[in-house]
Amino acid sequence: MSPVTLKKIRKKHDISVDEFSFLRGITDKPKKITIPSPTMMSYFFAKGISDKVYPSPMEYLDEVTQILKEGVSELERIGVTYIQVDAPEFGMLLDPIQQEWFRSKGLNPDTLVSDGVEMINKVLKDFSGTKGLHICRGNDKNRFMARGGYEKIAEVIFRKSKVDRFLLEYDSDRAGDFSPLRHVPKDKVVVLGLISTKTPVLENPRDVISRIEEAAEYVSKDHLAISTQCGFASVAKGNNLSFDDQENKLRLVSKIAKQVW
Repeated sequence: MSPVTLKKIRKKHDISVDEFSFLRGITDKPKKITIPSPTMMSYFFAKGISDKVYPSPMEYLDEVTQILKEGVSELERIGVTYIQVDAPEFGMLLDPIQQEWFRSKGLNPDTLVSDGVEMINKVLKDFSGTKGLHICRGNDKNRFMARGGYEKIAEVIFRKSKVDRFLLEYDSDRAGDFSPLRHVPKDKVVVLGLISTKTPVLENPRDVISRIEEAAEYVSKDHLAISTQCGFASVAKGNNLSFDDQENKLRLVSKIAKQVW
């Protein structure tokens, strides 16, 4: 059973601070910290339970937004220069089945992406470093939870998000084609998630480079980059890939990036 919100929320501890403190102690290379989007926390709002303490899910999400905003201030204070907001729920909202799930919580799936973007903008408003937004369609134990191209949400996401980089799942046909990238402003960077974290099978570099060329029809190549589609452990158990598999995937990302750029 998933956890649900039973009482007013408050921050007790920030694991992102711990993560950065650990990273800072072992490397002087550039570091990125990830945080959840406010609307990702809608997973923990249960109609009939959580609304006994919050009159509406939006009031709950407003409080989540403020807590995350305060967390970002603390991260910048300790030296974080790059924050990525993870918003897998934006990808979920492309799928009719998942839309109904959000509706059952009392949320409006037709406006939740737009509302979520505004909340992310509030969270990152005062952060002076690099800002990224990541969208996928689930990454739990090698599974995905939704499918659908970006077209439906492209204008809202790409034009209203006040971030520098979009990190987008593109490792399978469930993400659709690259045409929605035509909505990306020219000053933004698109990081193409072309390397799958769901399978140990190593991608063919020629095929990946060919897809980068396809994407370059919509976003100039000097504003494109490459990465894995998601992380290797979105949940504690992680995906069923060995450490060698993961290293091979990351080495492939590096190899292709050096070859293309």
